[in-house]
Amino acid sequence: MQPAAPRRGRLSYKLLIWFLLISLVPVGIVVSHLVNISLDVLKEVSLRNQTDLADRIGDIVEFQIQNSQKILRETARLGNFAEMNPDQQEKFILDVMRHYVEFLEISVVPPNGVETTRLDRFLKEGVEMRDRREHPGFVHAMNKKEYVGSIERIQGVRPALTMAVPILNAETENSTPTVKGALIGKVTLTGISTMLHEEYPNPARQQAAVSTPDGFLVAHSDPDQVYKREPKLSKAAFEMVRRRISDTGGGTISSTGGTEVLGAYARIKNLDWIVYVQQPLDAAYRAATEMRKQVTRILIWLIVITVLLSLAIAAHITEPLRELTRASEQLRAGRFEDLPDMILTNDEIGDLGQSFLQMSDSLKEKTEELVGTNEELSRLSGTLERRVEARTRELRAAQEELVNKERLAIMGQMASVVGHEIRNPLAVINNSIFFIKTKLGKENKLDAKLGRHVAIIESEVKQAGSIISEILNYSRSRELKLQVTSLNHYLHEILSVYPFPPHIKVATHYDPNNPVVNIDQDEFRQAVRNLIGNGIEVMPEAGRISIATGVVDPHWVQVDIADTGAGIPPEVLDNIFTAFFTTKARGTGLGLAVVKKMVDRVNGRVKVDSVVGKGTVFHLFLPILKGVPVS
Repeated sequence: MQPAAPRRGRLSYKLLIWFLLISLVPVGIVVSHLVNISLDVLKEVSLRNQTDLADRIGDIVEFQIQNSQKILRETARLGNFAEMNPDQQEKFILDVMRHYVEFLEISVVPPNGVETTRLDRFLKEGVEMRDRREHPGFVHAMNKKEYVGSIERIQGVRPALTMAVPILNAETENSTPTVKGALIGKVTLTGISTMLHEEYPNPARQQAAVSTPDGFLVAHSDPDQVYKREPKLSKAAFEMVRRRISDTGGGTISSTGGTEVLGAYARIKNLDWIVYVQQPLDAAYRAATEMRKQVTRILIWLIVITVLLSLAIAAHITEPLRELTRASEQLRAGRFEDLPDMILTNDEIGDLGQSFLQMSDSLKEKTEELVGTNEELSRLSGTLERRVEARTRELRAAQEELVNKERLAIMGQMASVVGHEIRNPLAVINNSIFFIKTKLGKENKLDAKLGRHVAIIESEVKQAGSIISEILNYSRSRELKLQVTSLNHYLHEILSVYPFPPHIKVATHYDPNNPVVNIDQDEFRQAVRNLIGNGIEVMPEAGRISIATGVVDPHWVQVDIADTGAGIPPEVLDNIFTAFFTTKARGTGLGLAVVKKMVDRVNGRVKVDSVVGKGTVFHLFLPILKGVPVS
């Protein structure tokens, strides 16, 4: 009767389980701890960012209110304003309301308290003069104090603010200035909501609001919230603001829809208003969610790799035992000459195999040992050769990379020197061409064919010099020379000297406000010429170049340079401002890179709109400079 076959493979399963426990359990504990730490840090950083954002918004709001108050103050201090001439004052006030749309109403109140001049945007005719003696703004102004009132609602929906400044006569050596009356203005605050909406257009991702301490909304990134019958902060947000113990703070609260949000606030000290911002927790913790996904994927791969390695190691460990089992079965059957080859490892399993082999014939034992040793040496020798070859390839690759880096460094250092050295031969060629033309012209030997070739040489020399200049100018670090400049006048000056070809039509449209900017005139001129030159190149037969300026808002002016060429393909638009990128047969690809560099250096921005077959428009956005005389 044959004995039952033994159960096999249990050692491999045990080894696999132990490998998994040893490798994955510590990793899982460490990863879980790190994820928890990352969540805490991310929450703290997100809250700090929200608080800083609320503080910055508060500074902007305070600046806008102070700017409106400054406009009133400067109007009251104009040369003839204190003479209390209603006609003259009305002209001044009309000019202020024409330039500053935030003013809804401005009135002049003399010491008797009855208005003498009043301009109201909503009352075009039949304006009634009011008695303002009890108005707190008039009282403050007559005591030489400036006044900023509380929030009120215009037409029941629009938030507004009343402010007043004293009208003082000119101070002399023998007298102090006296109060000649009060200048009272009403300012709309809807511009703050517009600014917040432009910055945070999607309420589901982020919201920002400005409120009074009792929760009354002054402005909101969702303007519809301000125009409600009773515009107030949400109950949870108001409770956070009401319980504040410092000027800034925040935390996690529940929104109206029941979801948790991360809210933060900051107090505007001079106005005693509160700026509140909030962001959904899932948006704030998006990085943590992505981290969990990445960690999960890594753990899955780690499990797969660990299982495969464990199976390989288990097979390597149990294989000698299987060979020993088969050999023992052959010995039990009496086949001493056909024993299988066994690998004698340097461990307890090898000792067991060695003891087993000693039970067979001594000669057979020695022969098998020699064969096993030779096989082991061959395997090690092959492994060593492969490692040496791999290290040799790595060293050769590292050496080639080092040589390439040194070569690139030397080329970068020589670029400037080579550019200047090439200019000298070009200048000599240019002078020689001029001498040849002069000499042959005097002797009447300059025929048409020779003149055409001379012109070709001159054109190529000029093209080479232009390329060298363009590369050197782009790579050279030049100090920025800012000048206060009237944008319309300077553009007109550039266009008046630009050599437009006869087939190109030029159209201009300048903003009547004549904005003033602070730019490097040389860099701006080069950028404009580059854009015009690119437009002319894509219109070889006929076309139109359009140049326009327009004030986008009180802070930005937009310069548009358009052509009616073939347009730029969409796949090329992302690379047009990259240095040395070009689709032309000739050129360096630095023209638009120079434009981008100029705009970036003055803290502006550039945008391009192009339709294939219709043309391209480049929009240059430049910061507006206010209150500075034009040089």
